[in-house]
Amino acid sequence: MLHLIARHGRWALILGLAAGLGLPGLAAALRPWLPHLVALLLFLTALRIGPRAALGRLAEARQTLGLVLLLQLALPLVALAGLVALGWQDHPYALAALLMLAAPSVTGSVNFVIMLGRDPAPALRLLILGTALLPLTVLPILWLGPEVGAGAQALGASARLLVVIFAAAAAGFVTREWLWRAPDLRTLDGLNAVALAVIVVGLMSALGPALRTDPGPVLWLIAGVMAVNFGLQMAGFALFRAFSLPEPVGPAIVAGNRNAALFLMALPASVTDPLLILLGCYQLPMYLTPILLARFYGRKGAPT
Repeated sequence: MLHLIARHGRWALILGLAAGLGLPGLAAALRPWLPHLVALLLFLTALRIGPRAALGRLAEARQTLGLVLLLQLALPLVALAGLVALGWQDHPYALAALLMLAAPSVTGSVNFVIMLGRDPAPALRLLILGTALLPLTVLPILWLGPEVGAGAQALGASARLLVVIFAAAAAGFVTREWLWRAPDLRTLDGLNAVALAVIVVGLMSALGPALRTDPGPVLWLIAGVMAVNFGLQMAGFALFRAFSLPEPVGPAIVAGNRNAALFLMALPASVTDPLLILLGCYQLPMYLTPILLARFYGRKGAPT
């Protein structure tokens, strides 16, 4: 059964999205368990990849550091400058958009790379190092952006997330090295697909009620979020290929798919209310990436 799910993992994501929108009671029930499910997903991902491929060589570490600084520091600072120039820095969604750009990779990005048949190790390295550096990279955004003074709160939240990520990844690496040296990768891919489908049900808990209450503005917001997500992925893929990055697919997926949920536990409700709706909208392009962008990433010139 897990092998069958692995072969059709992309459609398992669609079922998760549909359940999140159509079963609000289930979505609300799963929401408190999201941190545990994310930790389980990361454990399974680390178990599948193994420590040697995930950690890489020194040259790859330098490359990963450069990508983290580009995606989590330079990109949101450029966006902030653009907002200030247009006079939009106080818009209700301005800080939410900046936090999306400043956040590290979502855990699921590694699994999306696997579903596309590409090397997931660069995406996992971006996830780990990006989360480790978040307390430093996010501070300029919070100090210069609309929500001045939230830096200390974000430091605590990112530190907690970092502990969870390192603990889950370390458990997966230890299991791969000492307890299950040759796991059935198709079985793990099936388990990852199931975990992703369950997680997205909880993440959609705010979007379903909003669509039923006032669908017009939410649909426009979904369209905008999808344009930003896919646009960042496509621009990142073109840029990384132009600079001859050996594996551009993983970093490109990370460019558009960020873990903005981290800030839900760090910032006041006045900031996180619009972020909740954006977070729900963001699940749509995120979980549709392995389907809608499969041909884009698989076209001639992409790594095999």
